[in-house]
Amino acid sequence: MDDKIKLTPVDKWLSEPVNRFMSRSTSGGIVLFLAAVVAIFMANSQWAEQYVNFWDNNHISFSFNDISLSHSLKDWVNDGLMSIFFFVVGLELKRELTTGELSSPKKAMLPIIAAIGGMVVPALIYTFFNGGSDAAHGWGIPMATDIAFALGVLFLLGDRVPTSLKVFLTALAIADDLGAVLVIAIFYTNDLSLLNLGLGLGFFGLLIISNLIGVKNTVYYAIIGIGGVWLCFLLSGVHATIAAVLAAFAIPSTARVHESYFVSKLDKLRDRFRKIDPDDKIPNLTGEQMECVEDIQTLAKDSLPPAIRLEHSMHNFVSFFVMPVFALANAAIPISLGGGSLSAVTIGVALGLLLGKVLGVAGLTALLIKLKVVAMPKGMTYFNLFGLGFLAAIGFTMSLFVTELAFDVNLHPEFPDQAKLGILIASGLGGIIGFILLTLAGKKKN
Repeated sequence: MDDKIKLTPVDKWLSEPVNRFMSRSTSGGIVLFLAAVVAIFMANSQWAEQYVNFWDNNHISFSFNDISLSHSLKDWVNDGLMSIFFFVVGLELKRELTTGELSSPKKAMLPIIAAIGGMVVPALIYTFFNGGSDAAHGWGIPMATDIAFALGVLFLLGDRVPTSLKVFLTALAIADDLGAVLVIAIFYTNDLSLLNLGLGLGFFGLLIISNLIGVKNTVYYAIIGIGGVWLCFLLSGVHATIAAVLAAFAIPSTARVHESYFVSKLDKLRDRFRKIDPDDKIPNLTGEQMECVEDIQTLAKDSLPPAIRLEHSMHNFVSFFVMPVFALANAAIPISLGGGSLSAVTIGVALGLLLGKVLGVAGLTALLIKLKVVAMPKGMTYFNLFGLGFLAAIGFTMSLFVTELAFDVNLHPEFPDQAKLGILIASGLGGIIGFILLTLAGKKKN
């Protein structure tokens, strides 16, 4: 009897290739890049006006009694879909803070310091060019690093990059995301509705209590998180993505069953399955076998913490739908230098990312290592550290997101496009230079 998995033509020619592509660490960055290219192409084509109008002028509305929500497609992407992205970011933050690279002061010190430097220096450079002007509020734009793009470039290099460098960049990006969340919450919040904010915090408190008393049902957390925390924050003026991060922190990170019980129970279920007399007349499992398999499935589900289960199950949706759709809606950047000159906003953003990230991340890290405040991670050199600094200058997704929050388009409709041009320049150059430096560093090692 053939015990191998039998592949149908659909499995062989569609499902398996798609699954292999989606499982690669670089695939999300590739799809995001292609979406950005499409948006930029459309913004500079004869269909530019129709493309922008599609996102800005088509509205989706919901109403319930006195509550009414009406937003453009672009706003729903930025407030709704991006909340899903930030929810996954929140789950990653929680995992890193509890069991990962940020779980102990010794592990967390270097990437957190590097992340702080990579946020402060870009903001100062931007302020140097735009301080005191109407564009001053955009100082948060060059502070962010796009983890998907940066890690995508890093993983393209394969074994030429030491594992310690990948771990460092991942921890740095997670700490950077936490900083971006705090900046958005504190500095990029609209007029507050204290009533709705209080209700949102009340629902968040309910999730925390539910976690403490042992509620593990993810559907319950979804209903309270979306219908309570997210909706109230959206109505309060605090950006809804902050609600997503808070809700993620309330998701239980402990499993229903312990490892020893899982191993013992799994052995019993396996033995039970083997003892069942199979019905060879049909290709499917018998009723008793199916019950046993369902018990195994339930046991496996209960052995995974809800937070880990959600993070894994939502990762592909975020990487291959949420982020590309966000790029399609927000990366429509008209490439125009305004008669050959770059605006202060474009220069501030571009230099803030390209120069600020290198000085803040690589420069500060190298200084601390030289002063022996921290030790050089195994496999890291000053050369590949500066290559990493240029990769940190890829601010694409997060920088575009902050751009949408930073400026009042009714007063200065030109500022967002100017900022996006700076993001495009810095992200492109940062990715190319970082890739070249890390490639050369890998050759030197060999």
